[in-house]
Amino acid sequence: MKLQQKIESEIKNAVEKIYGATLESVELQTTRKDFEGDITAVVFPMLRVVKGNPVQIGEAIGAFLVENVAEISKFNVVQGFLNLVLSDAYYLEFFNSVQDFSTFGKVPQGDTAIMVEYSSPNTNKPLHLGHVRNVLLGYSVAEIEKAAGKKVYKTQIINDRGIHICKSMLAWEKFGNEETPATTNLKGDKLVGNYYVKFDQEYKKEIQALKEIGKTEEEAKAQAPLIKEAQEMLRKWEAGDEETVALWNKMNGWVYAGFEETYKNIGVDFDFYYYESDTYLLGKDIIEEGIKKGVFFMKDDGSIWCDLTEEGLDEKLVLRSDGTAVYMTQDIGTAVQRVKDHPDVGGMIYTVGNEQDYHFKVLFLILKKLGYSWAENLFHLSYGMVDLPSGKMKSREGTVVDADDLIEQMTETARKISEELGKIDDFSIEEKEALYKMIGLGALKYYILKVDPKKRILFNPEESVDFQGNTGPFIQYTYARIQSILRKAGKVSTALDLTSIKIHAKEKELIKIIQQYPDTIQLAAENYSPALIANYTYDLVKEFNSFYQNVPILATDNEQEKLFRIKLSAAVAEVIKSAFSLLGIDVPERM
Repeated sequence: MKLQQKIESEIKNAVEKIYGATLESVELQTTRKDFEGDITAVVFPMLRVVKGNPVQIGEAIGAFLVENVAEISKFNVVQGFLNLVLSDAYYLEFFNSVQDFSTFGKVPQGDTAIMVEYSSPNTNKPLHLGHVRNVLLGYSVAEIEKAAGKKVYKTQIINDRGIHICKSMLAWEKFGNEETPATTNLKGDKLVGNYYVKFDQEYKKEIQALKEIGKTEEEAKAQAPLIKEAQEMLRKWEAGDEETVALWNKMNGWVYAGFEETYKNIGVDFDFYYYESDTYLLGKDIIEEGIKKGVFFMKDDGSIWCDLTEEGLDEKLVLRSDGTAVYMTQDIGTAVQRVKDHPDVGGMIYTVGNEQDYHFKVLFLILKKLGYSWAENLFHLSYGMVDLPSGKMKSREGTVVDADDLIEQMTETARKISEELGKIDDFSIEEKEALYKMIGLGALKYYILKVDPKKRILFNPEESVDFQGNTGPFIQYTYARIQSILRKAGKVSTALDLTSIKIHAKEKELIKIIQQYPDTIQLAAENYSPALIANYTYDLVKEFNSFYQNVPILATDNEQEKLFRIKLSAAVAEVIKSAFSLLGIDVPERM
């Protein structure tokens, strides 16, 4: 039985024995910092069944608990709040009971899997800052769900078809002079992205020329030769034209290689890939079944719809009158296909920006109406956009912040700040470069993940690489500081005798925060929120730094105290490393 449950049970017992009354529930909370205590029982709600002065009731229950619960050493009552102080022995026994702090808080994997989809880029441009938030969120949520005991499949669906892809292909064909990633020394995704921008530039020129001879904006956009050629190329691709498909394969191949390099650079991975070129025809058979079940209905023009008005939404088109699919059709088909491919999948998490909130609300409702049991466990991990101090990004105009350039910029910022601090003069060039990248990536990931996913972010690279405050480098630096302490301590041969230790208030606070780690993992998994892990780690690090400044670790003469503090510091380091691994962040041994 958890201590909290034991205390709840004994409070109910106390009320029954002292007052002859039955309590349905007990409200417990963490004791506020400015009062002595660890757990606080709120007396006021008890007044519904126990009549009397709340302070006197608190005193009576407190005395009963000290008598009957070994873990409670003393208590105090402030107005209607009963503050319970847990014994030093309780904290020491907890600390001693954890065999391995590197695996502490993580739960063995269950049999039912969830699939986490993230990234899902278009193959007409490189990954940019917006993708970075998506990728970091999806990867971190997948790792947190794993730590909470779920079996997880990481996946993405690559949007490798459509008019936007044809725009890049056509521009390369017209203006590319057969250049390749090898001949230009450019990553494939960047090369293809350049031609997407080139298409837009040339298309705008054609629109302007048509407007000058009297066409309206809309007429010019529709009649420009380039857009007509792109539309024709799409028709050829859909008809399986060999030459068009060969060009599509070649250019997509360049892009995939570029994406893989970026993913490796960011430090994320996937278990399975889906491609829109394979999935865009899926779903039509499910629509047929849905009509038979009465989930969908046909309008006079032959188009097929789902009526969601009873759910407070509207009617949703799922198949056009000419029999062609819409995005909803293929998303229904892809979800069903994923469960066919992986029958142990019992739910899915879609990491997609908040502009798609309505789409996913509709998708999940339709899948539930179709009767799929796993449709009860679908979640849209919706997130806000990332802005830069310079403003919004636009792919067509080439004003996006490229993910690779961003990583390079973060590494550069980390180099500049680290060199100013001047603490790594004895590092080799290779060690320095690896450290700069680790700090830069840690700063980027932490800055993005510490914010609740739903909030929009204004990303400031300089601010994120600060070595003070709620930043990745501050936490990495604390981890490295602990490793330095452990190196100085060397190998400890003395056995730890907990009975001889008088625990310091700062040590107690550290152990209390360590205790919260398993619940924090579960809470972060339930809420799909890496921010809970990030901010927990910052609280742990702040508490460790307070301990480090106030309590001598290696300078104490008491060997048992020294050994305990070394072991406590090592435990904090393991929890930092574990928590940061859930955010996809590495920690340095030296810094």
